[in-house]
Amino acid sequence: MGSSRAVLLPGTASDEVFVASVFARPLAEAGYSLVAPPSRGVAEHVDALDAAWAGRPFVVGGVSLGAHVAASWAVRHPERCAGVLVALPAWNGPAGGAPAALAAAASAAAVEAVGVDGALTGVDGWLGDELRRAWPRYGRRLADVLREAAGSVAPTVAELGRLGVPVGVAACTDDPVHPIETARTWVDALPRGVLRTTTLAELGADREVLGRAALDALREAGARPTGP
Repeated sequence: MGSSRAVLLPGTASDEVFVASVFARPLAEAGYSLVAPPSRGVAEHVDALDAAWAGRPFVVGGVSLGAHVAASWAVRHPERCAGVLVALPAWNGPAGGAPAALAAAASAAAVEAVGVDGALTGVDGWLGDELRRAWPRYGRRLADVLREAAGSVAPTVAELGRLGVPVGVAACTDDPVHPIETARTWVDALPRGVLRTTTLAELGADREVLGRAALDALREAGARPTGP
């Protein structure tokens, strides 16, 4: 049996505050305790997952880049994972011209040129509010973290095909930065993957809809047989 912990990582230049807003209550209602490390960047995310290992498998996952890192870690350490929660996957393998990677690279250049406030000019609504809250927490590291994310590597389709634990995937059907087609590619590759969807409008009104979608998908994936 695995532990009742879920260690979840944030997306690019996001933070543990957003992770908690998405997952804390849905996880608690499902009997899990959330561990949301205050890690920044790919290397720190991997270190946080390594440090969380205490001898019993636990759920790993995250949002966007955090989901990529967690899934890659699960591929390397399947014996440590009870399941994976993937919210808003952005690409497979090398980032290439993925919209999220292009956006991160452009944001890095804008932050260096005009600062956080200038870079976020015209970014309104809940997303603008969230970025204005989270980005300053990175200080001088922000552009570097954005650029690192833009060049990072997600699990390949072949790697996902070797991940035998249950995986719940949640995506927004109307998100151009995290295309729903990418989420479907992940689920098609996973032996025990299930997709549940929501929309950006629903996420803006209630962050927890994304966490609930991922958990619903994980529960269904866990009910699937492990054999061929």
